[in-house]
Amino acid sequence: MKVVLRLSALGDVIHTIPAVCAIDHRDSIAWVVEAPYADLVEIVAGVRAIPVRMKKWASEPRQLIDAIRAVRGASVSIDFQGLVKSAVWGRVSGARTRIGFAPSAIREKPALLFTNRWVKVDTTKHVIEQNLELAGVTERARENWDAFPADPENKLGSFGDAIVILPGAGRPDKIWPHFRELAKRIDALVVWGPGEKELGEKIGARMAPATNLRELAFVLRHARVVIGADTGPLHLAAALGTKVVGLYGPTNPRRNGPYGQLEHCVNRFDTTKSMESITVEEVMTMIERVTAR
Repeated sequence: MKVVLRLSALGDVIHTIPAVCAIDHRDSIAWVVEAPYADLVEIVAGVRAIPVRMKKWASEPRQLIDAIRAVRGASVSIDFQGLVKSAVWGRVSGARTRIGFAPSAIREKPALLFTNRWVKVDTTKHVIEQNLELAGVTERARENWDAFPADPENKLGSFGDAIVILPGAGRPDKIWPHFRELAKRIDALVVWGPGEKELGEKIGARMAPATNLRELAFVLRHARVVIGADTGPLHLAAALGTKVVGLYGPTNPRRNGPYGQLEHCVNRFDTTKSMESITVEEVMTMIERVTAR
């Protein structure tokens, strides 16, 4: 058994799927991942998920025991995250070969204590390509994205062909402050995640209902275009084949942009690194360019 280690977050899990799909003998792979993404990796990557809840184990020790038992017996582990919390699972698995990024490619250097085969990757490339290098593969394999979007309660059919706005981001400095002004110029649908409802309501546009991850994928798959910052749902939309407009300030779109659509990014990383400096006019121009294709 090979154990894949990439616990979170949504965008990073999406960026790891191509490498996992390209590894030989996919049926012998188990992926240690945060529980909310277990369905994603099982359906799209076609591997067995070992769900974990790193922040809840003090109150749920049984889940920790179950995860340890599930991961034991691996021969190889591959740590795509480069953090102590991910790399330690390679040691827990008992794998003799524990593959991870070389020191130049990880933030938490103590994670190196838990790997024993370091792979040097080209850190100027997109993170998807770095992950392919880590896995030792050169060609992408089929990813089953068509099977993931779902609307089991038939509550989302009225949101098709929408211009979707994603107001949130994982960090405050990645949030674009001009969505309200943009929404005055387009017929927008605001799609929001946990903790983002109030932020979305301030935009003053039509609001989508609360969605789980597969329902979110359904809305994004049927959108005309999706506009957002460097955030998991933007990467999900790009992976589903939907046209996107990416807004990038403090993060580098060449490394973290919507893969396959990097030319659809409004980029401030090379200049101000500020989301504030991205103008509504620039975004409107990019929307028009993307939707015209």
